[in-house]
Amino acid sequence: MVRKGIGALYVRRKPRIRIEAQMHGGGHERGMRSGTLPVHQIVGMGEAYRIAKEEMETEMARLRGLRNRLWNGIKDIEEVYLNGDLEQGAPNILNVSFNYVEGESLIMALKDLAVSSGSACTSASLEPSYVLRALGMNDELAHSSIRFSLGRFTTEEEIDYTLIWFVNPLAACVTFLHCGKCTSRVWI
Repeated sequence: MVRKGIGALYVRRKPRIRIEAQMHGGGHERGMRSGTLPVHQIVGMGEAYRIAKEEMETEMARLRGLRNRLWNGIKDIEEVYLNGDLEQGAPNILNVSFNYVEGESLIMALKDLAVSSGSACTSASLEPSYVLRALGMNDELAHSSIRFSLGRFTTEEEIDYTLIWFVNPLAACVTFLHCGKCTSRVWI
C-alpha cells in the first residue's frame, strides 16, 4: 500500500494541452512541480507498482470469482436486475437493482455491510444514477440500485455472510410483494 500524498503524472514533452503547475517555486520538474521530491514515497510507490504488476492478474480473477459468487446468489430473486455486463465490467463491482425496494432503505438496513447506491463521486446526490438512466433504466428502478464493491481483503466467507443475511430475507420480501397482498414499494 502506498502512503497518502504520492502520485504520478505522465506528461509528454510537447503536450497538446498546456498543463498548469499546482505548486510554484524553484521550477523543478520542468516547472510542473516545485519542491523537494519525497524519495521515501517514490520508492514506496515503485514497490507498490511492482507488487501490483506481479499480483494484478491473479487478484482480478479472485475478485471476479467473488463477484460472480455474489451474483449467482442474487440472480434468482424475482425482479432483480444486473446493471452492467459481467464480462466487460470491473471485476470487483456488482451493481444490481431490486424492483419495488428502495435502494437507500436497503442501505440503511445493511448495518454490517458497506454498500452504496451509486458511485462515490455522486454520493451526496439524491438523483438516480445518470449512468443507469443513460442505459435506459427508469428513475424508479435506478433508485432501487445497490453497488457492492469488493476489495483485496474481501473473503468468500463475507460473500456468504452477505447472501445469508441480506439476500435470503430480501428474497422473502420480494416474494411477499408478488403474492398480491402488497402493491406499494417497500421501505425496509
